[in-house]
Amino acid sequence: MATIVHIAFVEHWEAAVRAGCYRWSTRGKSLDDGATFIHASRPEQVAMVANFAYDDVTEPLCLLVIDTTQLVSALCDEDLDGTGLSFPHIYGPLNLDAVADVRRYHRGADGLWPEVALEAVS
Repeated sequence: MATIVHIAFVEHWEAAVRAGCYRWSTRGKSLDDGATFIHASRPEQVAMVANFAYDDVTEPLCLLVIDTTQLVSALCDEDLDGTGLSFPHIYGPLNLDAVADVRRYHRGADGLWPEVALEAVS
């Protein structure tokens, strides 16, 4: 199974379960607000993204572990800002049956969001 990861607020995931699909792009933006895709990361990118985009968040987050073979919406790997780093983007809602696992994500003792081991999400 090829997996990617989306960092989510727990309450957004719980609302998605009730609604039947997940529509949050990233922190503070959803497909309903005009975002065109859902941001995702490869497992080795999660800590970098979390420590950048969620640096001031104190509550636990959750990691949506996504089986890319089950996605209904298009998946593209893109470097949109020209940094040389590409990230997976889901162009459309995330169907819940593509979410293979949901894991709580807590800050480490050093205050940083920790690395995610590949074997932890496969």
